[in-house]
Amino acid sequence: MLPPSSAAGRRADRSDATLADVAALAGVSLATASRALHATGGRTVRAVAAARVRAAAVELRYVPNAAARATARGRTDTVALIVHDIADPFTAALTGAVMDAASAHDLIVTIAATGGDPEIELRHLEQFRRQHARAVILAGSRFTDADSEVLLAAEIDAFSHSGGQVVVIGGPVPGLAHVPVVPIDEVDGAARLGAVLCTLGYRRFAVLAGPESLVSSEQRLAGFRRGVTEHGGTVPDEWVLSVQWSRDGGYVGMRELLDQGLDVTEVDAVFAVNDVMAIGAMAALAEHGYRVPEDVALAGFEDVPMLRDIRPSLTTVTLPAGEIARAAAHRALQEPVATDGSTPIEFSVSANTRSEPAVRLEVVVRSSTPDRRPGTEPGSGSR
Repeated sequence: MLPPSSAAGRRADRSDATLADVAALAGVSLATASRALHATGGRTVRAVAAARVRAAAVELRYVPNAAARATARGRTDTVALIVHDIADPFTAALTGAVMDAASAHDLIVTIAATGGDPEIELRHLEQFRRQHARAVILAGSRFTDADSEVLLAAEIDAFSHSGGQVVVIGGPVPGLAHVPVVPIDEVDGAARLGAVLCTLGYRRFAVLAGPESLVSSEQRLAGFRRGVTEHGGTVPDEWVLSVQWSRDGGYVGMRELLDQGLDVTEVDAVFAVNDVMAIGAMAALAEHGYRVPEDVALAGFEDVPMLRDIRPSLTTVTLPAGEIARAAAHRALQEPVATDGSTPIEFSVSANTRSEPAVRLEVVVRSSTPDRRPGTEPGSGSR
């Protein structure tokens, strides 16, 4: 039974109890009550005393002060997720998995969008540092602008030195080899797509690339070019167009290529560097009277689940958003690791270790790119 106390007058219908009230009702010091409830100070509390504190907290309906706890620990219960576009389907899948992982640890996820602007990304990271977020996951593509990456590296370094954890999805930030990374080999994934399409009989390709400012766009374009050229195909420069990383970008880009004189009788297939751009391209082709895949084949990248019911079904490269997000969240919830900065910390999706290789992406062939080889029947499947 708990000892009598002036705090005992607070009953179950009250919710304004303080930590001092809990300590008084449990008959322990304020510091002991804090350690028992919040695991602060690095010291343990005897089981009997801890049980009394918890019982007092329940009786008083004590609600911890999150700001005070953050001050005591130096960190809040927040995991920040920084993305480019919250409306993007792949980002939505990524966000859901991060939130599930954080919820399992009683943490809250705060989402911030950059709109593809490196200055906004920098401001978000600075704000999360000032708010003492426990961890930040950078999920948007890195930027090709070297000056922006230098500024970002400095802010990440400041966040890390303040006691927070930063995890980067995709590839390392230059100059910060000690920052954990969930590596994704987008060059290899796109190269494998180009190779598979060539083996299906396609030779001449147009590409709807994303903004030149995004590393992911440049990597997917470079990889696709490599895979195609190594297997006897061509990607003429005049058939490559950089557009916005969105459905509307794909739509506008495809219309622009057609208006500029792209003849679908001369191009075998169009590759859009993400799935939503491919859907936009499909709409533009339909408006011009062209059918996919009868008149021209079409492929995307990411394998967004909500787009799998599109007809014709879209050939793409699977980017396992759930696995990537869980790996990033798991690493973000670990304590920061001090290193000499000589070797990037790569956190594998499959094994959750530093030494594993980058995420291997799978090509999925669907009905938007049927087999064009003479004497074969159209088919689909993973490659």
